[in-house]
Amino acid sequence: MSNSGNSVTILSLITDNRERLEFEWVAGRDGGTRIVSTATGANSLIGSIGHMNFIHPFQIQLLGPIECNYLETLAASERTIQLGKLFVPELSMLIIASAETANYSFFPELLEKANALHVALLRSPKASPHLVDVLRLYLARKLAESTTMHGVFLDVLELGVLITGASAIGKSELALELLARGHGLIADDIVELYRVTPDMVEGRCPDVLKDFLEVRGIGVLNIRTIFGETAVRPRKSLKLIIHLEDHSNEKWTNLDRLAVNATYQDVLEVPIRKMTIPVAAGRNLAVLVEAAVRNFVLNLRGIDSTREFIERQHKLIEGAGTP
Repeated sequence: MSNSGNSVTILSLITDNRERLEFEWVAGRDGGTRIVSTATGANSLIGSIGHMNFIHPFQIQLLGPIECNYLETLAASERTIQLGKLFVPELSMLIIASAETANYSFFPELLEKANALHVALLRSPKASPHLVDVLRLYLARKLAESTTMHGVFLDVLELGVLITGASAIGKSELALELLARGHGLIADDIVELYRVTPDMVEGRCPDVLKDFLEVRGIGVLNIRTIFGETAVRPRKSLKLIIHLEDHSNEKWTNLDRLAVNATYQDVLEVPIRKMTIPVAAGRNLAVLVEAAVRNFVLNLRGIDSTREFIERQHKLIEGAGTP
């Protein structure tokens, strides 16, 4: 089931980014409990973060040198009106960028309003475009529409690959062999998926399962301890789904051997390429997965071996039929 109503508190946002953005919390300490959330319904036009905007106010607004200079040029009465427009109910946090050079006469009034209306007011020496870029990416990940899927999520040849299949079909054993071949683990059993952009899904591991892989007959393994730090990844964009199917007791005549038409699976309304690999005795699944990933990368570059083979056959047939 997907979740489109994620949120983050202002306190969490400040804590997570305090060191990187050198935040100084100067007023509105009571505003830490305010919520930044994905806008829905009547508030769907309200963005998460941006520079001072009176027409389409952001939940987090920034005052850079340009905005501060604008407020400084206003008469006191007009400035009070404009600050009133700034502190709308939707405002969750206000950030003053390039703060070391910002010594403006309207600051006392700004501090007073932030404290009175319980809006967190922060300062940062970082430039406002940098603050917007960092916090927009942070919020995109925190507020992204999400869902969960069952499977093992791996980094194979720098590509996010989700291995799915029925229980006990061998997903964890395959993952263990791929790890031994130098690839990386993101999540086992439950994979948290987030749509961080309109066309990109990012996979992460639930905190309780991080670093662990369960293998039947052995138990729960700590992959970080066994294979080292480089064997575990915190997140990866989902690019390919490999589905394992049991064909040990079935005839292979009905399989699409050429797989001319690519298949896709919608994950959070994003089409993800899907390949099905039959599982049977004697098949080296790790090698097959690596080959499938390499072939997928070639497809992304416009190289399609199957179509190349078919075109070669057509040319031979046409040549043979020429008198």
